[in-house]
Amino acid sequence: MGSTRYDPGIRRQFWLVGILILVAVVLGAFLVIGKIREGTSEAAAQQDVASMGPVGDQSRRISGDPLSMGSTDAPVVLVEYADHRCQFCAVFSRDTEPALIEKYVNKGVLRIEWRDLPIFGEQSIAAARASRAAAAQGKFWEFNKAVYAQSPTGGRADLTQEVLHDFAAHVGVPDLPRFDHDAASTQFNESISRDVSNAQTIGISSTPAFIINGNPILGAQPLAHFEQVIDQAAGLAQQ
Repeated sequence: MGSTRYDPGIRRQFWLVGILILVAVVLGAFLVIGKIREGTSEAAAQQDVASMGPVGDQSRRISGDPLSMGSTDAPVVLVEYADHRCQFCAVFSRDTEPALIEKYVNKGVLRIEWRDLPIFGEQSIAAARASRAAAAQGKFWEFNKAVYAQSPTGGRADLTQEVLHDFAAHVGVPDLPRFDHDAASTQFNESISRDVSNAQTIGISSTPAFIINGNPILGAQPLAHFEQVIDQAAGLAQQ
């Protein structure tokens, strides 16, 4: 009875088939993992879009920005476009902003970022420069509050260089000669123009105007309206 011989060629074929099967399994696994990751990324991107309003993210979140208040990590950012001669900007400063600071900014929920939109002539531009001169010495918000506290209920504030100097002295800007020099210079023009261009890009032409996580609010709306938009934005951001 003859013996059966095992053909080495057949053995090599089995090895090749096994290797091909293994490669196919590995490739399939990578494809499945890739699809899962792709789906997860798309879902995250969709969630990011859903959490931001129609105007998009206008925040800058610059650490140490003297024209901003609140944590750079706050889930909600209110971007304010304003003019120091705007009586309704003054209403927001006096009646609404303090409540938002106490309820949201101090608790790390909200960050407020200022944007200059000087639309009422040369005095508005001069006031924008002066506020940035105060900011250079750490007194931006104090200067802002003082200007708006004296804003008339009708008409425009008369913000001459002398008046702006007096506001700076009142809020304790430490180096007044430096303030006067900076406020009269053109060193802040580029930054102010950048704010104006940003406003124009998103269609803002009047003050006050606000963007809260991409959601626009025009005018000095009641506090309850700001609270509603902030609460909704905070809820979406934390999902």
